[in-house]
Amino acid sequence: MRIGMGLNYSGGFAETAAEVADLEKAGLDIVFVPEAYSFDAVSQLGYLAAKTSRVELASGILQLFTRTPTLTAMTAAGLDFVSDGRFVLGIGASGPQVIEGFHGVPYNAPLGRTREIVDICRQVWRREKVDHQGKYYQIPLPEDRGTGLGKPLKIINKPVRERIPIIIASLGPKNVEMTAEIAEGWQPLFYYPEKAADVWGESIAKGKAKRDPALGDLQIYAQTPLAIGDDVDHMLDWVRPMVALYVGGMGAKGKNFYNDLAIRYGYAKEAETIQELYLAGKKEEAAAAVPVELLRSISLIGSEGFVRERVAAFAEAGVTTLNVTPFAADTAGRVRLIEQLRQICG
Repeated sequence: MRIGMGLNYSGGFAETAAEVADLEKAGLDIVFVPEAYSFDAVSQLGYLAAKTSRVELASGILQLFTRTPTLTAMTAAGLDFVSDGRFVLGIGASGPQVIEGFHGVPYNAPLGRTREIVDICRQVWRREKVDHQGKYYQIPLPEDRGTGLGKPLKIINKPVRERIPIIIASLGPKNVEMTAEIAEGWQPLFYYPEKAADVWGESIAKGKAKRDPALGDLQIYAQTPLAIGDDVDHMLDWVRPMVALYVGGMGAKGKNFYNDLAIRYGYAKEAETIQELYLAGKKEEAAAAVPVELLRSISLIGSEGFVRERVAAFAEAGVTTLNVTPFAADTAGRVRLIEQLRQICG
């Protein structure tokens, strides 16, 4: 079992890089740099590439709608070059609040766009002349939509790898099916090992049936909070606001992927209550309504024996990388947690 970690949206690059270097020594395998409406992820990834030597560096995530497909491919190739082949391209749709509210771009057809972007990226990395006439992207641009001077081009530089690993953040049945078909990795949120097969098993099976064997086995990167000790159960309450934010506040009624997930996990009544409270501005009440059973099942928070059992459950459910959020006050505490988890994972 590999260990990953997501970085904070805010904070200084130098301080973060120093911490990642310490975590790298402690056994961290991969670090994810987010990009919501903060600083861009690429700047920090490039900085980290210069300050680390072994840990993989992943975007977590680059949003589908904010770059052209070829720019995404060029950026990934550049980051793979400066990191000596350690970059992993994490992509996802984000949500309409960010895409339309911050970027001013229509949020539409995330499924179809994802498939086309992946195809275009791989053409670029193979140094082929890019020729893609899809529903959402046409490269080169057709004559009747521009000057007519566009022609197929290939990237000038030779990428370090012609297949940079792609991780797709997805939750819905069709999106997960597509992920299992075309991506090297899948990044789900709020992964409940015992219920994962019921929720996503059919989608993953359908996707794998169409999967190119050259992609290898599907890697699953499950995000989970981490705290190990005999007196850490109270930290489950620290997870409540995030779950309430996503289940209750990420989208309107009927248009919230995370609320749908809670329902599919068997918490329909609780999901409705959380959403009603959150959308009414009662965020603390919404957080209090999150079931402790759900919190415990999606977390690695408890005694060493409990965490060991949960790691086994994640592994049994197919997870290959635990993408953790260590609950500690400082770098030294986070390093200790990664070292403890490294010993548990072997």
